[in-house]
Amino acid sequence: MKRVLLSWSSGKDSAWALHLLRRDPEVEVCGLLTTLNAEFDRVAMHGTRRSVLEAQARAAELPLWIVPLPWPCSNEIYEQRMAEVCKRAIEERIDAIAFGDLFLPDVRAYRENQLKNTGLEPLFPLWQIPTDELASEMIAGGLRARLSCVDTKQLPAEFAGREFDSSLLSDLPREVDPCGERGEFHTCVYAGPMFTATLPIATGEIVDRDGFVFADFQ
Repeated sequence: MKRVLLSWSSGKDSAWALHLLRRDPEVEVCGLLTTLNAEFDRVAMHGTRRSVLEAQARAAELPLWIVPLPWPCSNEIYEQRMAEVCKRAIEERIDAIAFGDLFLPDVRAYRENQLKNTGLEPLFPLWQIPTDELASEMIAGGLRARLSCVDTKQLPAEFAGREFDSSLLSDLPREVDPCGERGEFHTCVYAGPMFTATLPIATGEIVDRDGFVFADFQ
């Protein structure tokens, strides 16, 4: 059986990747790997609080592998921290790291290059599933999430905090990917078949930082 560490963003794609990996009898998911902005104690870009992240891990019944990153963080520091994680993974008999990437070839190539010569296999369980089909499949499958971050250069600010549901999909501008794969939006998952319980999150403050609008969930 292949022992897998899952790159966990706190959002819908990594959550659905977990769901699919657990349906594979040849795979054992051993933990959730998350980089955390140490300055704000939140998941980078998604803005998810550590407390919500930890609740997600409990609901998924998996240990968290948290990688604290300084702010600002250079690429050199990021790659150094990730190299340390890879070394630990090998020591703990992990065979692969899975990612929730969907279709951007440069992102996949970067992941593959990161793991090259580490002894860890990169896995992409959602790769090239058409994103309109994937988004509908997630919603129909019981995944529940809210938009935690919106890039206002690509999507109106009022989408921040909205439920990721069929109504939202129908309201998205045509040029916006249904899964937000080009960074149009990020999500925070609070329920789904990958969790043992629904997280009782509440929407708090909504703030604009440098063109990105964040909805705070707690």
